[in-house]
Amino acid sequence: MKKAIAVGGALLVLLVAGGLLFMKRGNGAEAKFRWAKVDRGDVTANVTATGTLSAVITVNVGSQVSGIIARLHADFNSQVKKGQLLAELDPTPFQQTVDQRRADLEKAKVELRNAEISLTRSKNLFAQQLLAPSDLDAAQTNRDAAAAAVAQSQAFLKQAETNYSYTRITSPIDGVVVTRAYDLGQTVAASFQAPTLFTIAQDLTKMQVLTNIDESDVGRIRVGQVASFTVDAFPDSVFKASVSQVRLSPQTVQNVVTYPVMLDVPNPDLKLRPGMTANVLVPVDTRPSALRVPNAALRFKPDAADLWADPAKKGAKGEPASEKGGEAKSAPAAGAGPGSAAAPPSGGDRTAAGGVPGIGGRPGSGAGGSAGRTAGAGGPGGPSARSGLSRTGTLYVDVAGTKGKLKAVTVRTLLTDGNFTAIETPDLKEGDEVVAGLATARAGAPGGGPGGGRRPF
Repeated sequence: MKKAIAVGGALLVLLVAGGLLFMKRGNGAEAKFRWAKVDRGDVTANVTATGTLSAVITVNVGSQVSGIIARLHADFNSQVKKGQLLAELDPTPFQQTVDQRRADLEKAKVELRNAEISLTRSKNLFAQQLLAPSDLDAAQTNRDAAAAAVAQSQAFLKQAETNYSYTRITSPIDGVVVTRAYDLGQTVAASFQAPTLFTIAQDLTKMQVLTNIDESDVGRIRVGQVASFTVDAFPDSVFKASVSQVRLSPQTVQNVVTYPVMLDVPNPDLKLRPGMTANVLVPVDTRPSALRVPNAALRFKPDAADLWADPAKKGAKGEPASEKGGEAKSAPAAGAGPGSAAAPPSGGDRTAAGGVPGIGGRPGSGAGGSAGRTAGAGGPGGPSARSGLSRTGTLYVDVAGTKGKLKAVTVRTLLTDGNFTAIETPDLKEGDEVVAGLATARAGAPGGGPGGGRRPF
């Protein structure tokens, strides 16, 4: 008896579950699409980039002479003043050279005094007509040569003393030691160029970011524009900056032309450090309180079976007419060029590695290339949102009384921030609903027709 009751209960549960599943499938048409409301809000187009933080003034302190480091008076992060002693080279060989040059100078001075005595004697003998003129000229020449030798020895001594002074490495500015390249006892070789012993940053309370902006975006960058950036060390903090220089020297890497742009960054609390990677965001255009839709709605393209065909506009073979809701093969792209969101040519809402297709030009364009796209800078995937000339796009709305059929509405797209696109159209108003994608995954062969192979949002 108990066994029969258990079996009956199991059958009842299965029947209830099957009924619920059947009802869900039967109502699938009502949950076929995902809808989004047209609303109003601010839409800001941004140029994104990556750059490197550095001090405004960084000095490499090197050595003019070769030698062994005998003493170190500064280390990493040492605060130094202008003229402060940083390191000393072994002065022994330089001191010996100075002593030798001094001895050479003394010898030259002795020879000069001897030549002057000989010249004086020769002049007296010549006055008494006891010396030939040629002998007087020779005495004068010897004296002049001895004077030149003294001057030469003095120059050699000064050079030796200068090299000796170079064994003391001093700081040329006030700042902090960022890099120390040599340790005690290492040999500094300055044969062909001055080796760098220390790198000193002058003032870390004022820093700068050097970034590269794509040629398609650099025209919208102006000196004085306010920018913001984040660093990986402080992901929850947003730092302010301003554009201080747009350089005219182009750089071409893999056929992509970029221009260096310099940003001034205040750093009063010294949180930022040289060498950090900055994810830069430069607002270049904004539309306050604009009528806007999600970019996914502009990317969506339905199947031909989902489109509403106006009976008054059917063709001779009963096919939908090719205007607005009658387009079954392709929908106009929203921003085929730079400036707005767009629909992918093969349907669905697929995204590329560089960002959303049709938004911000080619994938990876804009500041810093595809490597510069970061979350939070222009939306997911970081597309370089663009403004400029308006384009057209297509949205799909429900047609009342047609059991879920859709009608296409052509809109004028203005600019996008990567998530939303500002639009202009007399056919839609705030609060209207448009299709933003499919609500559930569709079973069927991928790519088996218009809209085939789409993934759910």
